[in-house]
Amino acid sequence: MIRVVADDLASLPTDAVVRPTTDRLEPITPELRRLEQLGGPTLWKQLRVSKPLEVGVAVVTAGGDLPAEFVINAVIRSDQEPVTPDGVRHAIKSVLQRATDWGLGTITTPLIGVGAGNLDVEDAARSPIDALASDLPHATHPSEVCIVVESDVDREIVEAFLRSRITQ
Repeated sequence: MIRVVADDLASLPTDAVVRPTTDRLEPITPELRRLEQLGGPTLWKQLRVSKPLEVGVAVVTAGGDLPAEFVINAVIRSDQEPVTPDGVRHAIKSVLQRATDWGLGTITTPLIGVGAGNLDVEDAARSPIDALASDLPHATHPSEVCIVVESDVDREIVEAFLRSRITQ
């Protein structure tokens, strides 16, 4: 099941929250820095890499003090590769694979790729919804994905896009 809510990503109880990152596990937007702050030292200590990661991979860390047991860090940008729908699509598929590997029942994710200089809401909705619509019905995990947006207007856009993709 996929649902869309306008809420605070950092406050929703879930098995894992998705955190879009750079290849060095740095947050893509200032809003995502809040996850680090609320996750506390347990999360911060795990956000170090010895070398840059590839765009499209997903790395699981503990959630620290978040209401999520885990954080799935989805790498969508590097110094050489900007945010693209293809990179986001690969990262979403990696997130779903990590959720399956770890047996996670619910994951909560922002619209991956939205932000200054990145994708608009419609383009950011397309990649995860296409990946979720094709992969989620066949997967044992996760059983639920909650897409968190910043406003009711964004929620309406994403829900309309979701309805159009699921009914095709």
